[in-house]
Amino acid sequence: MSFSTPEREAAICPASQPPLEIACVGYSYGRRMALETVSFTVAPRSFTVLLGPNGAGKSTLYCLITRLYATQQGTIQIFGYDVNRSSVEALRRLGVVFQPRTLDLDLTVMQNLSYHAALHGISERQAKLRAHLVLERIALTARKHDKVRSLSGGQMRRVEIARALLHEPQLLLLDEPTVGLDIKARADILTHVRSLAMQEGIGVLWATHLIDEVEAHDDVVVLHQGRVLDRGKASNIADRAGATDIRMAFEKLTAESVVSGQ
Repeated sequence: MSFSTPEREAAICPASQPPLEIACVGYSYGRRMALETVSFTVAPRSFTVLLGPNGAGKSTLYCLITRLYATQQGTIQIFGYDVNRSSVEALRRLGVVFQPRTLDLDLTVMQNLSYHAALHGISERQAKLRAHLVLERIALTARKHDKVRSLSGGQMRRVEIARALLHEPQLLLLDEPTVGLDIKARADILTHVRSLAMQEGIGVLWATHLIDEVEAHDDVVVLHQGRVLDRGKASNIADRAGATDIRMAFEKLTAESVVSGQ
């Protein structure tokens, strides 16, 4: 399933611009610093994991990227568009799945998708076509007329991902999308989102505290107490930390951060 054409991608995504570029971003809640000089880039066709424990600043960063919060320090660009100065151009290239569930439980799957499409100015005909394609991709076509409350937790997440893709974004953010799901549902969603990056060319930023969701070839940003401790391929981070895998590297990096007072 693909909505993209070379002409469409050229028009929507400025050439040579990364899907997401975070540069020296800082944010505080009063005296408490939530993020401090955070910098990293999400490349096209990449699955980038924002890895950090609860309270690391992941959700705050997502609120800044989506402009729920105004940036206090630094810049955030989506395909070269500053989220504060050119918010319309930036945000229309972005799809988001927030940690809290945001589907209307009393509407059907199709009604939820249609409502989202209308908010993005997609015609009814186009909305039906795109909804059919995304539901087919997540194997939920047979449930399109069912109310969302009848779905399992994993199915709801898949619908939220499908909804986030209806307006054809080339950057997808997911904030702790597998929390509360069983092992199979988690694995299915990870497989689906990784395939979006590879097959559809979408840049993905996947925020999680679950280290077992990281694979050795994933791009990883280790965030702890609002600071980036390391970034790069998971295998390379492990090598630099003198660890055998990303789990050991994460434990070592965060422990050293606490000891040094960073």
